[in-house]
Amino acid sequence: MKKQLVEKQDFIKIVILIMIALAIGVYLIATTILINKDGVLYIEQAQNFSSNPSLGVRGTYPPGYPFLIYTVHRIAALVSNSISVESWIYSAQSVSLLCRLLSLIPLYFIGKILVGARNSYIALLILIFLPYPAEYGSEIVREWPHLFFLATAFLFLLLGTANGNWLMFAAGGLFAGIGYAIRSECGQIVLYGMLWLLVGLFIPSAGINRLKALGLTVILIIGFLIPAVSYSIARGEVLPPKLKEIVNSDKNFQSERIEKSAYMASVMPNDILMAVKKLTERIGENLMYFFMPPLIVGLYYHFRRPKEVLTDGRLFISALVILYITMMMMLHINFGYMSRRHFMPMIVFTAFYIPTGLLIIADWIGGINIKGNENKQKNTQKLFFILLTTGILICLVKLSGITGVERKGYREAAKWLKENTAPTDIIAVPDLRISFYAERKGMLNESGELTADINYAVRTVKKTGDSEKNIPSGMSEVWSSPTSKKGGVVLIYEKK
Repeated sequence: MKKQLVEKQDFIKIVILIMIALAIGVYLIATTILINKDGVLYIEQAQNFSSNPSLGVRGTYPPGYPFLIYTVHRIAALVSNSISVESWIYSAQSVSLLCRLLSLIPLYFIGKILVGARNSYIALLILIFLPYPAEYGSEIVREWPHLFFLATAFLFLLLGTANGNWLMFAAGGLFAGIGYAIRSECGQIVLYGMLWLLVGLFIPSAGINRLKALGLTVILIIGFLIPAVSYSIARGEVLPPKLKEIVNSDKNFQSERIEKSAYMASVMPNDILMAVKKLTERIGENLMYFFMPPLIVGLYYHFRRPKEVLTDGRLFISALVILYITMMMMLHINFGYMSRRHFMPMIVFTAFYIPTGLLIIADWIGGINIKGNENKQKNTQKLFFILLTTGILICLVKLSGITGVERKGYREAAKWLKENTAPTDIIAVPDLRISFYAERKGMLNESGELTADINYAVRTVKKTGDSEKNIPSGMSEVWSSPTSKKGGVVLIYEKK
């Protein structure tokens, strides 16, 4: 008899996971001193939905996440009638946290299908405590909203390919299409569906003939295109910004690249090596390095037989890993950077294999065979628990230090500006978050050159004694405060 996907124990495990994640998320929100830089742009774009919706849709970022922020803020405003900066910040952070909590539901069932309920539960427990994924769940970033739609679409695709249900394919495409308005990477679900169809031409799925597989893939694509095309028309562009930049760069500089082909041939291997180095670092940082060996061991154990991988959900995990490694390599080679946030989907969808890796490592440490007698199995389980607990404790230590205290001076500067300047004053700032919190018009000033219309200027120096050397011409120092434990100082100058 086929086991049901949803059981009573699953509900209990999901509730436990959500409660732990909620507690961590609320703690991180409560201890946040300064939001991330992109958060300012997301909130400003969300605010445009009230005054000028077209600007909200065609803003700096895809409108999905800013629109969610706007929606939550409107709901919160019905209760509190607050339009303060803090209300926008909490609304945005709430969206991220809510999406993180909701993501645990489809992720749990994805893991249950791939590695079983127990390993799925343990994997998500580890994921909840990983500091950087946890931080993104309380920051104003798109990662978890994107992952909620991606994971939901992924689950529907898994269910659809297992039983050939067209509703699953339609729902998978629809969620991927909606998620496309948050991050264009949600379109990868269509690629996985097409890959499944391609593999099915050579290895037909049980009970699903090739013609039906083609029809199901078409349904998936249609489901995706319905919201994705509508979004693209409203936004006025089809290609994601980075991809468009690469395409335009190829068109504009094709002749130059041909002339410099010999030079590029010598540079590319070094670029690739640097990208691989950075890729390894970013994955290790996300996993606190402690969980990186178990992940590698677990992946090897589950993917060591390529022929079997092609016939179940591991096909999609393999494609996801290859896709993200390729994208991250290209990102580093073309744009010179690779953020920890970019690896979130790969970390989240491969975390299911960490418990297996931990168990195998525990078996190695004990020098035993887990297929042995009961005492040996108990010993392996004890070592597994010790390793798991050690990893979580390492994560908790890191989590307790995520407060942004090094930027406390920025908040204090913003408070002073809000209380001591006129609403029409223009502030030159090294970081737009200062003027954002101060609710004043800010002009980003990194060069040190000040325009005539500036009323106040904010600068940072490394040492207190350096403040007198940095006073801008025609201005006087009116306020200062330490900005970090390393002796940095944030200063405010007023036009004389």
